[in-house]
Amino acid sequence: MTAPLDHVVGAVHADVDAVRRARRGPRRRHRLVVLGLGVLTLVALAVNLLLGDYTYTVPDFFAILFGKQVPVATFLLMESKLPRALLALLIGLSLGSAGAIFQTTLRNPLASPDVIGVTAGASAFGVIGVLVLGLQGPAVAACAVVGALATSALVRLVGGRAGGFRLILVGVGVAAALMSVVQHVLARAAIHQAQVALQWLSGSVSNTDWPTVRMLALAMLVLMPLLIIGTKGLRATELGDDTAVGLGESGRRVDQLLVIAVLLVAFATAAAGPVAFVAFMAGPTARALNGGRSTILGAALVGALLVLSADFAGNNLIGDVHMPVGVITGALGAPFLLWLLARGATGGRPG
Repeated sequence: MTAPLDHVVGAVHADVDAVRRARRGPRRRHRLVVLGLGVLTLVALAVNLLLGDYTYTVPDFFAILFGKQVPVATFLLMESKLPRALLALLIGLSLGSAGAIFQTTLRNPLASPDVIGVTAGASAFGVIGVLVLGLQGPAVAACAVVGALATSALVRLVGGRAGGFRLILVGVGVAAALMSVVQHVLARAAIHQAQVALQWLSGSVSNTDWPTVRMLALAMLVLMPLLIIGTKGLRATELGDDTAVGLGESGRRVDQLLVIAVLLVAFATAAAGPVAFVAFMAGPTARALNGGRSTILGAALVGALLVLSADFAGNNLIGDVHMPVGVITGALGAPFLLWLLARGATGGRPG
């Protein structure tokens, strides 16, 4: 009587071992992807800090960082290069993670903050704050945050809960309407006012200061832990609303994650204007590296790598021409969007 029982127990153990082996492979790949992206991001950060118009050796960099005063070099590093590189890093992390949250919860790779109008809402309200209300500094950033929240609420109200084309089309329409408002306001503004407002349309980290870096860092310090807690059940939402509810995940958790993602996009846009297509490209790129599985941390690192690389390229690769980082990422994002459309990865599930 014990032989059949031993056979059954052995079969169960074999199945359990097979499941464990099957789960171990993706986890190992995810760790390798995150480690590789982390190393590349640190390399990109080091390149932005040490190379460029004014170069530093590694010993000089750490000496200045820990208090050594060198005429010109200390000012350029501590007041220009370091805040600029840190802001690019934070913006990339914010937009990359937020874009992956949008695409995963709405189950559509086109449903990024760039496409559905959240970024446009933040930049439009920023421009209105500068040109119409005459605001400056933190008040303009507050306008951008309000704009992102209001736009996302409008798109969700009109587009509904579905993650298909309806929500995306509503977002594209709202973004187009907001850009029309911006063009009208710019056309009526004085030239010097329009130049100030251009930051809210092009996306630039060139005039970064420490208060802006601190503002975004504090926002991420609050939002990132909430995002990490909220993403624990995120994989269930990729299986569809009904399955997610059956696994104990409520629609309220999805809404809370989307609000956090909107705030990350809003604060990033408030710091540097709309850095185009970073949120759009980061999620699918990280998912492709991770064997087709969503990874929020991987997307955040891809976003940081994109922004750091684009800022260095825009500032150094074309002689005396300095292009905003948003122009470079926009040029990269357009063909990426066409590739996604041609690939047909626009269905209900991420591609």
